[in-house]
Amino acid sequence: MRAEDWGAVRAIYLEGIATGNSTFQQSAPDWPDWDQGHLKCCRLVARLGSEIAGWTALSPVSRRPVYGGVAEFSIYVAERARRRGIGSALLQALIDAAEIEGIWTLQSGIFPENTASLELCGRFGFRTVGTRERIGCMNGRWRDVVLVERRSAVAGI
Repeated sequence: MRAEDWGAVRAIYLEGIATGNSTFQQSAPDWPDWDQGHLKCCRLVARLGSEIAGWTALSPVSRRPVYGGVAEFSIYVAERARRRGIGSALLQALIDAAEIEGIWTLQSGIFPENTASLELCGRFGFRTVGTRERIGCMNGRWRDVVLVERRSAVAGI
């Protein structure tokens, strides 16, 4: 992912936000804020022809050095490109890139209603750690989040 991809990446992010089942975020940030909140490595886009069809990126879970190999991932696929293997391709590429970077744990919090994301993670060896019940209130509705994680078999071990 490059800075010039942000317009397309942001549009896909906004599609996810609009579903109400992808993130607690209510709006997409501008590029500098998004850029600052994500690791510089492992920012990937999927393209169908010349168009960006999806993206994935990592955020640090802590600034403490002991958690340097733990990152939270985000993955979004454009509505027009869903059910075409884009999510699988992105997640495999993210896993591969993260292992090269020495990241030993990928984790994410997923709304239980987002069954497509939970199923995708399951296919790639993520395990459910647990459910954080009523962890956040969005639009007047308390929401649960399913925590998933995948430990690398090679990185950081």
